[in-house]
Amino acid sequence: MANIKSAQKNIRKTTSRTEANKASKSRLKTLSKSAASALKDSDATKIAAVVSDVASGYDKAAKTGVIHKNKASRIKSRLAKAVKTAKALKAA
Repeated sequence: MANIKSAQKNIRKTTSRTEANKASKSRLKTLSKSAASALKDSDATKIAAVVSDVASGYDKAAKTGVIHKNKASRIKSRLAKAVKTAKALKAA
């Protein structure tokens, strides 16, 4: 255990930040799973709402530094591509 006051404070800060980041990452995983299930069901209105939520969640996570901005962009891009292919399969 740290003896210096600033080191003790840094430990407390790290702990609280770690918990916040875990919660944020857990939320992102939940959103991604809901998007996958919506794509599987092929419900157009549900897909539009879920994709919007997922994009917003990843943007917020990237903004706060939980994940890298390029990772957020990559995931959003792959999701948009999956939506496009799902729409094409449904139309065909």
